[in-house]
Amino acid sequence: MGNSAGRSDFEWVYTDQPHTQRRKEMLAKYPAIKALMRPDPHLKWTVLGLVLVQLLACWLVRGLAWRWLLFWAYAFGGCVNHSLTLAIHDISHNTAFGTGRAAHNRWFAVFANLPVGVPYAASFKKYHVDHHRYLGGDGLDVDVPTRLEGWLFCTPARKLLWLVLQPLFYSLRPLCVNPKALTRMEVFNALVQLAADAAIFALWGLKPVVYLLASTLLGLGLHPISGHFVAEHYMFVKGHETYSYYGPLNWITFNVGYHMEHHDFPSIPGCNLPLVRKIAPEYYDHLPQHHSWVKVLWDFVFEDSLGPYARVKRVCKLAGDGL
Repeated sequence: MGNSAGRSDFEWVYTDQPHTQRRKEMLAKYPAIKALMRPDPHLKWTVLGLVLVQLLACWLVRGLAWRWLLFWAYAFGGCVNHSLTLAIHDISHNTAFGTGRAAHNRWFAVFANLPVGVPYAASFKKYHVDHHRYLGGDGLDVDVPTRLEGWLFCTPARKLLWLVLQPLFYSLRPLCVNPKALTRMEVFNALVQLAADAAIFALWGLKPVVYLLASTLLGLGLHPISGHFVAEHYMFVKGHETYSYYGPLNWITFNVGYHMEHHDFPSIPGCNLPLVRKIAPEYYDHLPQHHSWVKVLWDFVFEDSLGPYARVKRVCKLAGDGL
């Protein structure tokens, strides 16, 4: 089925993830990196601005024709909502208010979630910890596609469809791969989100609600910014499972492109990740890196060696708590 030259299984490795050892080495060599593990003072204000911008957009689109509503949802709202999901990613590492005020970060993530239209922040936090702790872990890291995805989405047309449907796979995959008990925070997230959606509908009608949902589905689907989903951990070069991108789209994505740096130091906010590379360039400059997220998407669709199976997987032992 599919291209005979394509992969038929994941890349299984029998070593621990590389980031833990790198972190120890780098901190021993450059203790100054520890000073970068502090909250981002601008994050809360940037998020507040993005939420207010989408609220204003809701008011502006209420009378638009549907085709223009969908155009702006892709071209503008998609960028803003994708950016907000990456703010939520940063906040999940306690970078808005610091580890000492973990609850403030959780609540603020729920606020950042409002324009996304569907409750997402609390569930993301619950699973993202495992992505760092058990990178590529079989049955633990829900960032890795399922076998069904790898088997089914193996031709250019199907891989393109997989990219379009990316938001659905990201939201449904955890329930299949590693279901976890519903938390109180997830219930709170859902209730707040439903109340916000209902309020927007009551104030301005259906179109703003559709605009927000379309911004999320289109912005996290086949969109230039969505190149980061594939760029971060799909195996473009054998033996390498995490890649950075240092291009201009980092300006609107909270530096998520600095992904090797982020996995080395998850508690350092996006705004400080370029400084990690500046302090320790010899740890990063020689590594394979991406120069364009659009090219990443193009290569993913048309290269036989790439597809949902092009991921490193390992069997991990369950660890104690703490990241």
